[in-house]
Amino acid sequence: MPEALPSYAAAIRSAELVRRLGKVARFSGLVVESSGPDAFVGELCEIQSRPEEPPVSAEVLGLEDGRVLLMPYQQLQGVSLGSPVVATGQAARTIVGEGLLGRVVDAFGAPLDGRPLVGSVSHYPLRPEPINPLERARVREVLETGVRAIDCLLTLGRGQRMGIFSGSGVGKSTLLGMIARNMNADVNVIALVGERGREVRDFVEEILGPQGLKRSVVVVATSDQPPLVRVRAAHAATAIAEYFRAQGHDVVLTMDSVTRYAMAQREVGLSVGEPPTARGYTPSVFAALPRLLERGGARESGGSLTAFYTVLVEGDDLNDPIADAVRSILDGHIALSRDLAQRGQLPAIDCLSSVSRLLRQLCNSADAETAAQVLKALSVYNASRDLIEVGAYRPGVNAELDQAVRLAPHLDRFLAQPPGVAVSRHEAIQQLRAVMAGKK
Repeated sequence: MPEALPSYAAAIRSAELVRRLGKVARFSGLVVESSGPDAFVGELCEIQSRPEEPPVSAEVLGLEDGRVLLMPYQQLQGVSLGSPVVATGQAARTIVGEGLLGRVVDAFGAPLDGRPLVGSVSHYPLRPEPINPLERARVREVLETGVRAIDCLLTLGRGQRMGIFSGSGVGKSTLLGMIARNMNADVNVIALVGERGREVRDFVEEILGPQGLKRSVVVVATSDQPPLVRVRAAHAATAIAEYFRAQGHDVVLTMDSVTRYAMAQREVGLSVGEPPTARGYTPSVFAALPRLLERGGARESGGSLTAFYTVLVEGDDLNDPIADAVRSILDGHIALSRDLAQRGQLPAIDCLSSVSRLLRQLCNSADAETAAQVLKALSVYNASRDLIEVGAYRPGVNAELDQAVRLAPHLDRFLAQPPGVAVSRHEAIQQLRAVMAGKK
């Protein structure tokens, strides 16, 4: 009994001994305004509806002219003017634990198949404090993805954060599935933020597959859900990945997509009265992106969180505001090309527009030199592609171009890879060296 006294004392100290109440005063767009309660920004409140309806959870987003600005997580059915608002005294948390492995859950950690969670679970802060920069471990260990173009020309390391930049319909979901299935990691956490409802099951069953799902946690918030739920799904998936990293695991987080997260954050910001800036995005969007994306990385105490974030670029413009902001935060990016996809090269990775900022410190000199030679050959060929296609190219004039033309079809075959085929990095580099030596 004496051993339990500290926990009882902690429970008493954290208990809400006085109910803090308010009343709904106004509802406009996505925001509920209430007179009271005395709540803090980020606190969860419950809006009471009709007796037969469950209370609606809402989060405090701001305070204005003596009123509390709330955004609900559910539909406001049964809520009316004067409905009671009760402060819970808690900030947003999410469910974490081994019981989530192999499951598809919503933004609140509830399984979408209706079956209960089996195994240990606990609660974890939705938005914890970021890692102290001096507690971050340097990225030194190569991480294999099973995708030849990435492993050879855009080598990644454990704890690196990469963006996958793509227009619509170019194959980013297929590439994510290849990475998730083939990744050499202890745990995969996959966030589908703002996805079409139809595509969720397709991704889980066709692209990820039963083997990939076994060591994965899939967090889903579809496009028809409120914007705050979509924002929460991104943070919940990151919190789950952070939990497994804290247990010493090597974790891979894949999020599809950061653009839809930014759009949801824009809806939230506009609803509380923020001014629109670049392409209608509010200032809070550009403040929220680094807080989300900086949560990846490796820790000196053990464990790593490698992250892949897809960015859906508008009109294939790699310099739109969200793409530009994300690229400035991450440790590299993989650009997918619509032109390559239309020519039948899948995955349609544009190696010349992509970069891994850690390639030089992860690769030995021989591997780095091979990658540089390949990129130079691709660059020389692409610079003269128009001349070659109209028949103006003449062999013997430029030795570098002659070699690039000879290598081009072999490099195209090497960079193309069926979704169900995985190749080890060592084998892929040997294949690439054989291509460059003219043996393939």
